[in-house]
Amino acid sequence: MPTSQATTPSHNQLDTKAQAWSALFSEPMSDLVKRYTSSVFFDKRLWQADIAGSLAHADMLAAQGIISASDHASIQRGMAQITAEIESGAFEWKLDLEDVHLNIEARLTQLVGDAGKRLHTGRSRNDQVATDVRLWLRGEIDLIGDLLKELQVALVDVAAQNVEVILPGFTHLQVAQPVSFGHHMLAYVEMFKRDAERMADVRRRTNVLPLGSAALAGTTYPLDRERVAKMLGMVDASGHPVVCQNSLDAVSDRDFAIEFTAAASLCMVHVSRLSEELIIWMSQNFGFIKIADRFTTGSSIMPQKKNPDVPELARGKTGRVVGHLMGLITLMKGQPLAYNKDNQEDKEPLFDTVDTLKDTLRIFAEMVGGQLNPATGKKEGGITVNAPAMEQAALRGYATATDLADYLVKKGLPFRDAHETVAHAVKAATTHACDLSELPLAVLQGFHPQIEKDVYECLSLRGSLNARNTLGGTAPAQVRAQIARHQARLAV
Repeated sequence: MPTSQATTPSHNQLDTKAQAWSALFSEPMSDLVKRYTSSVFFDKRLWQADIAGSLAHADMLAAQGIISASDHASIQRGMAQITAEIESGAFEWKLDLEDVHLNIEARLTQLVGDAGKRLHTGRSRNDQVATDVRLWLRGEIDLIGDLLKELQVALVDVAAQNVEVILPGFTHLQVAQPVSFGHHMLAYVEMFKRDAERMADVRRRTNVLPLGSAALAGTTYPLDRERVAKMLGMVDASGHPVVCQNSLDAVSDRDFAIEFTAAASLCMVHVSRLSEELIIWMSQNFGFIKIADRFTTGSSIMPQKKNPDVPELARGKTGRVVGHLMGLITLMKGQPLAYNKDNQEDKEPLFDTVDTLKDTLRIFAEMVGGQLNPATGKKEGGITVNAPAMEQAALRGYATATDLADYLVKKGLPFRDAHETVAHAVKAATTHACDLSELPLAVLQGFHPQIEKDVYECLSLRGSLNARNTLGGTAPAQVRAQIARHQARLAV
């Protein structure tokens, strides 16, 4: 039989006293406490998830005979009007109503009367907010996955255009060995690929239904939680509903928010590493690249300046996101079961992490890959590569020294002895202020008699690049194979 909740306050009580629990209390909440405890002005972004969860809950209550069909229809009608009001900006969000849930419930009750009061049967704000945040975050993870794909596509495009461009590869920020600039870009593709995989894994654990756990102990009503899970798309890869199995854990768990913020932090670390290289490469001391003017700013006093503000700010925002991760972990570390008001503090860092990551990925995809010109159908802008500057830098650092050592090993010399021999050759080249490839053959033979004229092929930057033709190596043939793999994976 449909039931009503006799202890639920009337709409007037809910609207004027501002609490769904006010009958127990002898004095109203102070205005200071209202402001301190209210979350409505930041959690109102959960409204779509809140309405979706409420509609699924109402459908289940009606199917189980807990509320009447007419109440169900009234709830649907009221929620449709509330949706229209929020979308048009006409909905009045009230501080007195504390959070997104009570604001929507109060308006629903105003619109449809007792049916609105019956909606809360079998649930609590504890399981309601846990469901809302999971639903909202699931959608944001899907958007982030799309943005990660866009950034990977942009990086793959840059790599494909610069397979033959030689960049000095660095270790300890010292010239180490020549690499393909395309190969270097693909290193970031691998990082962002892992980020996308982590996000997909976080999504799987986020997409689990707490609703029906009520305040902490479950409920006496005959709920069909699996029906709700199906309606909300909280299902596994086989389409089976996925429901939190312990009511205490369901209402108090925020692992999914922490795990998301950890994945977001690592993604931002990768963005920060790329930012650092872009900043270095576009400085006058390097001059390896240019980025489009729309991603730079000038100086208020030095008219010659073009400052890489976007990469610099992304590097700074990484600390902001990592800080949110530390905040969420600290938030949870001392909480006993089950729900505590502390958990209201999970939303602002989570929301800001999502916003920061989405904005950063969106702007980096355009900054790296350029913007589509509708007239030509081609991307314009993005990173402009100065290939001669990169190659000249590679020539300055004896980048082919390891190749000379490998050459001697193939002549039968143990690698450690070859390493020592090449160190002497580098010292001689330094003394003569020339590259190893510029040392006369007679001088090179003075370091080892088995060095022959063919050594100059391995001492060239191009020869060094081509020689590293193993899986994962920087040889152009390998880089092109990796580009094809990523293009197939990303379906571009």
